[in-house]
Amino acid sequence: MSSLNNMKMINRADLLGTPRAARQYRSPLLADGFDDVAIEVHTSVITDPTRLSLLKRLAEPACGGGAISRDQADEWLAEQRRRAETGRFLIATPFSVASASA
Repeated sequence: MSSLNNMKMINRADLLGTPRAARQYRSPLLADGFDDVAIEVHTSVITDPTRLSLLKRLAEPACGGGAISRDQADEWLAEQRRRAETGRFLIATPFSVASASA
C-alpha cells in the first residue's frame, strides 16, 4: 500500500494550481531587492485520529481528478481507519515559510 501512498501524494500535488510555488519564493524576493532571504520547510505532524476526516478531503480530489480510482481511494481510506483504530495514525504535511529583510 505504500506505493499507493506515494502515488497519491504525487498526484495530489498535480491537482494544485501551483504545486511547486514554494520552490519559487526565493528568486522573486532577491529580484525585488530583499536581503537575507531565507526559506524554511516545516512539517506538521498529526497523530490525532479525530483528524481522519482530513484524509477524505485529500482523497476525494485525487479520485475525482482521475489520479486514483474510487476503489483505490476507498481501500486507502479503510487502511487509514484501521491505522487510527490501532494507534498508528499519522499525517505529515510539509509547508514552506519565506522571510527576508528590506
